[in-house]
Amino acid sequence: MAENTFKNIHEQIVSTVSKNADSTAFKWFEENGQLSGVTWSQYYDQMKQASKSLMSLGVEKGDKVNVLSNTRYEWVLADFANVSIGGATVGIYQSNLAKDCQYIIDHSEAVVIFAEDDEQLQKLQEVRKEIPNIRKVIMFTGSHKGDDWIIDYEDFLALGKDISDVDFLARSNAVSAEDIAGIIYTSGTTGVPKGAVTSNGNFLFTTSGVIKALSFEDDDETFIFLPLAHVFARILVNSVIAVGNTMTFFRGMDTLVDDFQIVKPHYFASVPRIYEKVYSKVLSGAEAKGGIALKIFNWASGVGEQVSDLLLAKKPIPGMLGFKYKLATKLVFSKVQAALGGRVRYCISGAAPLNPTIAKFFHAADILVLEGLGMSENTSVTNVNRPDNYKFGYVGLPIDGVEQKIAEDGEICFKGANVMQGYYKMPEKTAETFNGEWLLTGDLGEIDDEGFLKVTGRKKDLIITAGGKNIAPSRIEGIIATSKYINQICVIGDQRKFLSALVTLDEENVMDYANTNGISYKSFDDLIRNEKIQELAEAEVAEKNKELASFESIKKIHLVPEFTVENEMITPTFKIKKNIVSDTYKSEIDQLYPGK
Repeated sequence: MAENTFKNIHEQIVSTVSKNADSTAFKWFEENGQLSGVTWSQYYDQMKQASKSLMSLGVEKGDKVNVLSNTRYEWVLADFANVSIGGATVGIYQSNLAKDCQYIIDHSEAVVIFAEDDEQLQKLQEVRKEIPNIRKVIMFTGSHKGDDWIIDYEDFLALGKDISDVDFLARSNAVSAEDIAGIIYTSGTTGVPKGAVTSNGNFLFTTSGVIKALSFEDDDETFIFLPLAHVFARILVNSVIAVGNTMTFFRGMDTLVDDFQIVKPHYFASVPRIYEKVYSKVLSGAEAKGGIALKIFNWASGVGEQVSDLLLAKKPIPGMLGFKYKLATKLVFSKVQAALGGRVRYCISGAAPLNPTIAKFFHAADILVLEGLGMSENTSVTNVNRPDNYKFGYVGLPIDGVEQKIAEDGEICFKGANVMQGYYKMPEKTAETFNGEWLLTGDLGEIDDEGFLKVTGRKKDLIITAGGKNIAPSRIEGIIATSKYINQICVIGDQRKFLSALVTLDEENVMDYANTNGISYKSFDDLIRNEKIQELAEAEVAEKNKELASFESIKKIHLVPEFTVENEMITPTFKIKKNIVSDTYKSEIDQLYPGK
């Protein structure tokens, strides 16, 4: 697909189905662990049937339909069934609390909601009186008889049996590029979520740009574990549909390693947290073995780094170094490659900054991680590194048709056909987000001579110390988080004399350290309060401080329990809610600054 020539998303699906009717479209794991799947023609038939059933429930053009579920095949089926008849899909993170679900359901004015299982249904039951516009709750799994408000999935599919193909096609043909395909709610780090109104045209334009920028081959398979309520995941699905690749849905985070071995993807997309976890696991594994194994690992890492530097500089690899790299690959890097299935050509990282150290580590292991940039307000993608043109520490060049600039105050701005129509029912917030045709991102950045964009921080997160230093904490947090003993970090220091941080610990690695060093404990909470573990964390931070300027270094830390969605310290996309964290730990923070 060279250019987008479709008037709506349904046309794009039909185009792919006509070319790849008998090829496998989607696969998923059954409860017994076996893979099942559908061809493109089977997928289209099921999607069309779901569209007809939504029509039978009275879903009209422009109506909003919620999906409250983990990432799974039925999520995609419901999404495109709804969009194909002119509806707008509004995803809700499966980790959201009941009150947060209620806000999105109510604010989006949804009329129907798909729910995954009894766990999600329970949330809806808790707020049932507050969501009177919901006509039906359609369950993906389980049996729920005796309540007319709830309908099982097979019963739902049977609702549309009397609606003709003619009626369905009349609805799908009436959808234009300007019609809404979804409302993407931001994760709300500082206040209530805002719904980015995203059109068919926004999705089609962005998908076209992604396909031009990246490398897709006809028989590629990919693997999805990102939450589909996030626009990042939905663009990945749209790209797979556009090129006709095969996508497999994961079983869960606890089986992620095993699923990679089974699926063996050629490419996949992830948030940085997954790459950080793999990096930490490999590093701690090598250190745990010690002796000759650790020496081999360190030697291989050094060889890989030399090769990485030459490739980045677009210089040839000398013969002897090439020989050493083959040996390093056999002894060390092949194991890293195998952990991701052994067929990965490249990975995509987005939704948060990726530490360049981690990108270089994977590159040394011959696994290319392409960092990109996007947000809900511009349909997930504005920039991405290319498989044949990339820089670590940068989010790449703009995709085709997107313009970028840096405002006088350093803010990154974009314009292009991927930019949202506005925030749903929030005209004032919409006006604040635009300067003429330019979308204001809230990110700070720099553009180099080749057009590569580097994100240096967030305007709202910028720390101004008592000494007048302007500091972007995201870079500091990324560097310190490469410690295998540190899980999350929240830098503190606005209007203070120095920087401090609230730190959460990596449970597995810290418990291993405690067991190895004879530190007794009954629970992980005991370790958070243990003096020796405090000293370990301080030593790790001190080591990472060597990579920072003196005014950027962390002088004091306080260990706290993990930030989670359940304790409302992070968003479903793992962004720390710094205002809530700071309020919760105000007294502990004040103790880091005696005399304040």
